[in-house]
Amino acid sequence: MENGITFQNISEKRMSFEQVFRCIIQFMEKDPTGNFRLMFGTDSQVHGSLTKFITGIVIQQERKGVWACFRKVIVHRKMTNLHERISYETSLTEEAVSMFTKEKKEQLIQIVLPHIYKGASFTIEGHIDIGSGNRNKTRIFVNEMISRMKSIGLEAKIKPHSFVASSYANRFTK
Repeated sequence: MENGITFQNISEKRMSFEQVFRCIIQFMEKDPTGNFRLMFGTDSQVHGSLTKFITGIVIQQERKGVWACFRKVIVHRKMTNLHERISYETSLTEEAVSMFTKEKKEQLIQIVLPHIYKGASFTIEGHIDIGSGNRNKTRIFVNEMISRMKSIGLEAKIKPHSFVASSYANRFTK
């Protein structure tokens, strides 16, 4: 496993990034005329004396299904400082995105490119588990985290549109 980083989902454990990338390619090649969204997001949960972080990678073909996997990172201390935790969640998302090099993104774009005139599309999104509502404690970090996502070329999504972080990843932090 390169860098010791592994991913898993409900059917496979210990997937390398290359295996994840192949699964995404296979998913897209099944129907290259679709509208695809490659989405990344991280959520965390404090458990006793540790904090569990889950980073999700989801490829969605709108109205046709998804393929997803996640990476688990355990920090062996209680991370109670909200800014530190949100910032680390964003860093883990950035790390997952960075595995998709320019060449890898180009490979994915080449799958849909011949079908653009039929309505095919491909977007990349960074989902952040924060919200801008008045009662949301994370609202003071919205601009900072959105800027970080945009700086690496992602369309940033926050609650209620950040479902990879707030729903998919969240499910595995419990």
